Amino acid sequence: MAIDFPKNSTPLKNILLIGASSGIGKSLASNLSKNGNQVFGTYHQTPVDPAENQHMIQYDARDSSLDASFLPDTLDGLVYCPGSIHLKPFARIKAEEFLSDYSLQVVGAIKVIQQVLPKLKASGTASIVLFSTIAVQKGFNFHSQVAASKGAIEGLTRSLAAEFAPSIRVNAIAPSITDTPLAAKLLASEEKKEANALRHPLKRIGSPEDIAAMASFLLSDHASWMTGQILHVDGGMSSINS
Repeated sequence: MAIDFPKNSTPLKNILLIGASSGIGKSLASNLSKNGNQVFGTYHQTPVDPAENQHMIQYDARDSSLDASFLPDTLDGLVYCPGSIHLKPFARIKAEEFLSDYSLQVVGAIKVIQQVLPKLKASGTASIVLFSTIAVQKGFNFHSQVAASKGAIEGLTRSLAAEFAPSIRVNAIAPSITDTPLAAKLLASEEKKEANALRHPLKRIGSPEDIAAMASFLLSDHASWMTGQILHVDGGMSSINS
């Protein structure tokens, strides 16, 4: 069943979406463009056929700069989706692996924000959406690598929200496990899906649409009085004991 996302208030918006080809980013790009917004998206390796109101280019989030020639002079929103999930005992994680995650998830976001900041400021009411994880708030075995990088994202979110107010809002979404290609190894069988679902008070794992719905809301004028927030879209796991 299709989910109706909150629609952005008029006028329609220009949104830069880093990582628009898969999972949450793909769902969000589809919804935003169907609602008439202009989506300027990136993909990493697999080329994407842009739908109506979509403009796509290839970009590696670890690169030094984004080809901004395909962007308009004004951006009303930026969503940074690239991430990784590597779960293993702390003693087996090399320092270089922590640095690799940090480069992708934190430094990558910083570089894009810095590069397009003048375009976001030109909007006057722009919104930045970043992604954390429930593992920052809840301690889970074998999650030190992802929690370290996403913990930095939460600090960055609050710091930038303070620095960019009132012209740019900055918020982050902290999901629990979501049924995306990124989590495919953790959900490789029906038994694993069921086991993960039962860990949540709402007894199911998240869908890309669940998370994209929150991102769509944060980009919209309906969230115009929200900034510096970490929104837990996690089936109740972060706050309810089940």
